[in-house]
Amino acid sequence: MIERWRRGELGALPVVLGLVVVAVVFQSLNPNFLSPRNLTNLGLQIAAMATLSCGLVLVLLLGEIDLSAGAVSGLAAAVMAVSGLEGPLGLGAALLTGAAVGLFQGGWITRLAVPSFVVTLAGLLAWQGAQLAVLGPTGSLNLTDPFITSLCSTFLPAWAALAVAAPVLVLAKGPWRAALLLLTVGVAALFAFDRGLPLALLIVIGVITCTDLLVRRTRFGRHLVATGGNLEAARRAGIDVGRVRVTVFVIASTLAALGGVLAASRLLAVNQSSGSGDLLLNAIAAAVIGGTSLFGGRGSVWSALSGSLAIGAISNGMDLLGLASPVKFVVTGGVLLLAVTVDSLARLRRRAR
Repeated sequence: MIERWRRGELGALPVVLGLVVVAVVFQSLNPNFLSPRNLTNLGLQIAAMATLSCGLVLVLLLGEIDLSAGAVSGLAAAVMAVSGLEGPLGLGAALLTGAAVGLFQGGWITRLAVPSFVVTLAGLLAWQGAQLAVLGPTGSLNLTDPFITSLCSTFLPAWAALAVAAPVLVLAKGPWRAALLLLTVGVAALFAFDRGLPLALLIVIGVITCTDLLVRRTRFGRHLVATGGNLEAARRAGIDVGRVRVTVFVIASTLAALGGVLAASRLLAVNQSSGSGDLLLNAIAAAVIGGTSLFGGRGSVWSALSGSLAIGAISNGMDLLGLASPVKFVVTGGVLLLAVTVDSLARLRRRAR
């Protein structure tokens, strides 16, 4: 492990150390920061961002960018709200909307060789307009479907955390198993002191786990990383890079739609501002802060969760201190710049070796 760090492969170390520093600083300034209630609220606050960020990690691994994820999340939530479908059918309508957008954008990028930055920037504008059209003149719709609203209002007993972590603990090896066991027990105890394990957080962890297995344990995942690392070499090796790119954009937009549903479930409404604001930028920043490289081919899907925790914790801590919005934006921007700088320096070190 030490040798990997010397080679510039820092992995999740910077963000883990950053989370420790954030926890110490804000807990010393406000004793409520590490309280079970506040940390449970933090888990709910980052659910939508982490889901979007999970899809954006795949796009970044491909060496591309998706600027439309926030707008897609808002559009998908709006479609769900006006479709009249309830339960899983309403959720399915939102996910199909996201998948259709991803198929369209991924196909345009792949078939017409238009840069993803331009296509998704156009999508950012177009899907926002489509969202306004779907919502109609009122511009806001309240959610009453019990299935959708329960996604962010359901809390499971503490033993659920242990049950969910059991497969991970079985697969873990060496010192990581003990560390994960201690972490799992600590998290279960934390939620037990409040309302319980949030279902939304369980959904996010499940999505990230499945996506991580897709990247690390499947042929498609190997092709994805190879394409992001060197597009021409992947093409010469016989990889269908076009199919890989389209599939990645479909998955990313589908996860953006799921993030939009989680955000709507937490707020119990969909409106004109759904998916807008700093959601997209924070989701991209979370992936980078968590350790995913902007240069493609390097990173972990779990960086979506760790990076979201870092950004969410900083924002939550500043809210507890009553700091103004300008300060929050400046601090978040500084953290992102630091993370990108660390990634760039590590990349230069790998080249030098």
